Amino acid sequence: MSEEPGGVIRIAILAIPGVQMLDVVGPMDVFSEANAHIGDAPKYEVDIVGIDMNDVKAVNGMRFSPDCSIENTSRIYQTILVAGSPTIRLYESNENLIKWLLGRASHAQRVCSVCSGAFLLAHAGLLNGRRATTHWNSASRLAKGFPKVKVDPDPIYIKDGPIYTTAGVTASLDLALALVEEDHGRAVSLRIAKELILYIKRPGGQSQFSMHLAAQIAENGPTRDIQQWIVENVEKDLRVETLAIKLGMSPRNFARLFKKESRDTPADYVEKARVEAARRLLEGSDHPLKVVAAKVGFSDQSGLRRAFMRQLNVLPATYRSNFRPEDGPNGEVKVSDLIEI
Repeated sequence: MSEEPGGVIRIAILAIPGVQMLDVVGPMDVFSEANAHIGDAPKYEVDIVGIDMNDVKAVNGMRFSPDCSIENTSRIYQTILVAGSPTIRLYESNENLIKWLLGRASHAQRVCSVCSGAFLLAHAGLLNGRRATTHWNSASRLAKGFPKVKVDPDPIYIKDGPIYTTAGVTASLDLALALVEEDHGRAVSLRIAKELILYIKRPGGQSQFSMHLAAQIAENGPTRDIQQWIVENVEKDLRVETLAIKLGMSPRNFARLFKKESRDTPADYVEKARVEAARRLLEGSDHPLKVVAAKVGFSDQSGLRRAFMRQLNVLPATYRSNFRPEDGPNGEVKVSDLIEI
């Protein structure tokens, strides 16, 4: 990321009335922590940009004053970040807002949105022909309203060229950490994750839904509890016959009902749960692959490898090397430093 003379990377966070507060303060805290860790490297300077200079009232009731407005700022920003809001529909047709966004985007090196902020990018035409995501609850509206946008409702965030779009509000932290990693390297972004007591810096391709969350929000039905039990007991015998006995069903009836309620066959669901558990171990432990495989219920390393390739299209060892840097001459931190807080 190139910066202005004087070593400053300027970032504009566009905050409309009714903004989701974490979309604003989450990235700001990440960039503030980055400034404390990057030494003599280019520092971040963040402006909150409002529609006007009136105080902005966030959806949670908090009020704050913008640094500038779309009416009076002439700064060139390297990064534009559009914060989301439950009231985004009220501003999607605001011509002055879209004009400002297009003008700033033409000079920026990165344009980002958090959550429903993607709708402003879409109205400006910045997402045409690109992959994009937003909060899962808004993805269908984005897809229907903007057929030129390749909407993927699953990832935490997507980078397509210079455009970044993210899922729900906490994904703003993942996005900001990814931007810092681009500018200053993985070690700095991981130190910030530790400082902010984030479990780990999540890769953008990770699903918005963990298996735990998916099980918790599943529709009520006979197999809902067994879905949760599976993700909490991945190391156990999870064959269809065993699971069916727990619900007092025949294996055939259980498999049919499970597929209807979870949209996965029992075998697919179990494999996804085991791969997710393995990912956590690979990110946060030194266990050899054969130990990881055993701890999450695979009979051997080969089973772990095959499941990773089916679910993630990456080998376990490659996944670990990408998301668990070792302590080394470049000053990278150990994962144990990140989780033993």
